[in-house]
Amino acid sequence: MLQFAVLAVASPNGHLSGDNLILRRYFLLRLFLAPFLLVALCSTLFAIPVKASDDPKKFTVDQIVESVILIYGTRPGLEQVRRYGIERGKITRFLPEGTTEEASYERRFVRGENPDKDKIRIDQKLPTMEYSLVYGEGKLWGVINGAMFTPRQDAAENFLSQHHHSIDALLRYKESGSTITLIGKEQQKGLDLYVVDLVDTEKRKTRYYISSRSLRVLWLEYEAPSVTGGSQVKFTKKFFDYRSVQQTLVPYRTVLLEDGRQSQELHILTLTYGAKVDDAVFKNPQA
Repeated sequence: MLQFAVLAVASPNGHLSGDNLILRRYFLLRLFLAPFLLVALCSTLFAIPVKASDDPKKFTVDQIVESVILIYGTRPGLEQVRRYGIERGKITRFLPEGTTEEASYERRFVRGENPDKDKIRIDQKLPTMEYSLVYGEGKLWGVINGAMFTPRQDAAENFLSQHHHSIDALLRYKESGSTITLIGKEQQKGLDLYVVDLVDTEKRKTRYYISSRSLRVLWLEYEAPSVTGGSQVKFTKKFFDYRSVQQTLVPYRTVLLEDGRQSQELHILTLTYGAKVDDAVFKNPQA
């Protein structure tokens, strides 16, 4: 259409006057730049995160969570990059009597088609002992000196809770068949947050607090029975020191609170995705 408009300004003898020549160059410049301007505009629109001032009613829970997945590395990217991995770090446990317990750990994993089919092994080294916790085929067991043992209830509950109530559970909600619900928008400590509930197929609920500016999960909350019996315990898991690892987003420091009391702090020292993990490390010694 613009080409026809350019032809229409030609003089009767078929030549362009000075003004018409300038006009033709203007139209040609628009034709040349239009595709690039369109691409730039689309890129800008899709790159802008959800603003804190936006009305949350404008966004569905699927739009918000899918945007979170995009920020963390995209669904295909996470599936490909995080298929295998080795993570090393330190855990500090704050015991009820006021003492602390420190351990170094190595976490090896193979990603399944959904979280229940993941394979995870955590080797922990304390000053007085070394042991491993292994999760595979939906079951958990311990290994010490090459022999299988049944983990203590608190250790088993902590391990499984870390798996079921996690950022990864939100990023893989479709694969696991979980249900997500937008509770609303809140402001806490000057932070504008989207509050999203996730309920998995076993009816375990996790509440996520997501920054409406960065779309990062800042903390999550869940409740679980106390290992000593009695009422439910409210757990809060806070995430700090986000870093980019092979084009995916990872918090390198995680703090766990139980009814407001800090009970654990985890620091990642090294993390490598794509490192092949021998399937033998996940096998039950008694199998």
